[in-house]
Amino acid sequence: MLKGLALTPPVLGRVSIGRVVEKSGKRVPEKDDEFTITSQVQTRGSWVNHPVDAELRKSVEPANGNASSTAHAKMRSIPVRLLFDDPGLNLRTNYSLFDRKTGRPLCVGNGETCRRSTSAGIQTLECASPEGCQLGLDQGCKPYGRLNVRIDVDCDDQTDELGSFVFRTTGFNSIRTLAARLQYFQAITGGKLSAMPLELRLRGKSTTQSHRAAIFYVDLTVRSGMTLLEAIAQAKATWAEREEAGFDQAALDAAAKAGLALGAFEESAEDGAAVVEEFYPVTGGETISPTEPDQVDPGRQQGQPRPKLGSKLEAKAALLRH
Repeated sequence: MLKGLALTPPVLGRVSIGRVVEKSGKRVPEKDDEFTITSQVQTRGSWVNHPVDAELRKSVEPANGNASSTAHAKMRSIPVRLLFDDPGLNLRTNYSLFDRKTGRPLCVGNGETCRRSTSAGIQTLECASPEGCQLGLDQGCKPYGRLNVRIDVDCDDQTDELGSFVFRTTGFNSIRTLAARLQYFQAITGGKLSAMPLELRLRGKSTTQSHRAAIFYVDLTVRSGMTLLEAIAQAKATWAEREEAGFDQAALDAAAKAGLALGAFEESAEDGAAVVEEFYPVTGGETISPTEPDQVDPGRQQGQPRPKLGSKLEAKAALLRH
């Protein structure tokens, strides 16, 4: 087995709430207010929709509720199941910094320690989070999460029991909400998280930091049409059926954990280039602008440069003096 190569969950496609478009000769990220499910193939610079996307849209109500209307139907929920019982395997989160020219991961941390690529190789250093790290402030380090799910729909292209679709995000609201939901669902099912019938749901809200504009984030809920108790009962029944068939979920979780630990970084340069284009763009100079629909940097309006750590400390000292 190759060392230094992280074994990530096999990916069939992507779940996104935005896209990269070309404007004035530049490729820039664009927000959206619905889910899109794409394959891993691009044509003319855009991702080709996965057949699952069209299958799910058949059951989506038209925008104005008129079945005969040609108005675009917004896909704002997706029926899913998870691959693993361990919340941390389904949703991997960290502070991440990428080389914007090559797409290579440069530094990945958890707020306590980080793995950083240096001229001397991969080093383990202290991680003070992006706000307390000069490199992170200068280069635009962000929270970055990857959620792998199985889309629960009958489709010829969705027959791989161990394949998944990945939702990537740098949004605080999505990361925090998904992490909390996974922990809660694991607790109330007695660890049978992978058997729960769940649903990705797009939610919106407005805040003072978003200047009262709507921002969208992703939530994970019990499947539509089911109560929590019904979902738990179905999870227990599914778990018993798997166990009787010889499906070893604990061994699967252990294999996934060991595979992810093989590499210093989860993303390769090949995948990192697409991540940088969508989530880590530079608008000019050292200015970093939020691209995720729910990515709002407190205290800084879009288009303003990130303040240096020294400037922040001087500003705080000035406030104390007055």
